[in-house]
Order: sequence, then structure tokens, then C-alpha cells
Amino acid sequence: MGIAELLQRVDGSGEFGVWLGRLDGVPVFVHEAERTHYSASTMKLPVAMAMMRKVEAGELALDRPVTVHNDFESAAGGRFGVDPDEDEAPATWTKLGTQVPLGWLATEMITRSSNLATDLVLEQVGIPAAHAALTEATLPGSPAESRIQRGIDDMPAARSGISNLMSPAGMAGVLVAVGNQEGASGDYLRDLLAGNQWNGEIPAQLPAGTRVEHKNGWDTRIRHDGGIVRPTDADPFVLVACTTSELPDAEAQELIASIALEAWNHRHDLGSVR
Repeated sequence: MGIAELLQRVDGSGEFGVWLGRLDGVPVFVHEAERTHYSASTMKLPVAMAMMRKVEAGELALDRPVTVHNDFESAAGGRFGVDPDEDEAPATWTKLGTQVPLGWLATEMITRSSNLATDLVLEQVGIPAAHAALTEATLPGSPAESRIQRGIDDMPAARSGISNLMSPAGMAGVLVAVGNQEGASGDYLRDLLAGNQWNGEIPAQLPAGTRVEHKNGWDTRIRHDGGIVRPTDADPFVLVACTTSELPDAEAQELIASIALEAWNHRHDLGSVR
């Protein structure tokens, strides 16, 4: 069953976008790839990219101590806090009131998708820098519609219409940039993504042990994943699937996993994907 047929089966139940291509940024299959979705946790990768830019510039250091707190400036003015009941990564919460290294927070942000760790890293990095890392990775010919405008759980900003948006093409640009980044920063970011412990989408149906450098995101009606898949017997490829739908969450995950398997089955001739 091709990717187009998988998408046809869910037609009418929501919005679905796919970008599949090579690590050089050339797509081989796209479906509604320019349409933006609420980004959920996919925005955490550009935050990590911006952090590493500042590390390279000497403005930050991975061993910089950061006091763990839950009180942040809202993009709409005022203050907000992360909802602990909506954060599925408990380790950062056990550190409240203590200092931890910035790099430890980055690991929690990517590998466990910690919301609290994300806002702590974003506070160090700055929203403009994270947004710049995202938009500057925009693929040629794609509109720069994806954006980072607020922290996770910034409800005052959300109520004011300030949101984080991600399109499949936008996420693909970020992954292409990370996949081709040279030096220690590139290795660091790729290893963070490969350490992702939430693997219910792109990696789920691939052969055990396949290296997948990916960042997913989820919320009510939302299930996304984007990653670089590295077969040992073929060139790496980039896949992003974004879903905003009425599908039960497990079905949305299975859809993304099935799309990834279809791409995998065509890894020796990626352009033959239909």
C-alpha cells in the first residue's frame, strides 16, 4: 500500500501532511507539505539548534548552571507556568529549586520531551533565536510559514492567538539542516534526536536497531513526527508526517508508522514511492 493510499484511507477525518525526501533537501513525495499545524513538541528541535548556535558563539555553555523553576514571562505579557499534569517527563520536576547544567535540560527536552525543560532552555536561548533557527532552515521554494512565538503552556499567549506552527516542509528543512551540520554541534544534535525515548511513530515498524534521529509532538488531536532515517544498506532519508485529526491517537501513530514503513520499503529507490 502506497503512502497516497494510506492518506486516502483517512481523507475527511482531519488534516494530514507528509514530506519525504533526501538529506540534500530534495523531496520525492509531498502531500499538503506546506500547510501548518500546531507544532506541539516539534518546536523543541529548533530550540536545541538555537542553543547550539549560542554555544558555538560562546554566549552559552552546556555546563552552564540553570536554576529549575516554573515561572516564565508570557509572550502576551504577564507570567505563566507549565502544567505538570501535561508534562510526561518527570525528571525535571524533581529538580525544582536546584541548579542543573543546561545540557542536561536539553537532553530532557529532546529525549523525554520535557515541557518544563523546554521552557527553561528557551528562556536561556530566547524566542527570537529559536524562531530564526527555524526560519533560516526553510527549504528553497518553501514559504517560511512555520514559527516559534511562545513557550510551551504559555496559555495567556495562546488565548491571544500567539501560537507555534510547523509544516511538514518546515520541519523537513530543520532536519536537513541538522543532518548536514558539520562538527561537534551537528553530532550533538543528531545524537540527541537518536536518543528520543518516545518511539511510537516513525521508528515503530522499522527493523529493530535502525538509527532514527527524530523529534515528535502530540497534543489533543495532534500527532506529528519528523526524522532522519539511516538504513545501513541505503542512503539516509528525511520523513515528516503531521496530523491534526479526529483519529484516535493510537491510529494517528499507526498511520505515521505505516508511512515510515512504506518509505523504508522503497529505501533503495526512494523516488519510486507513491
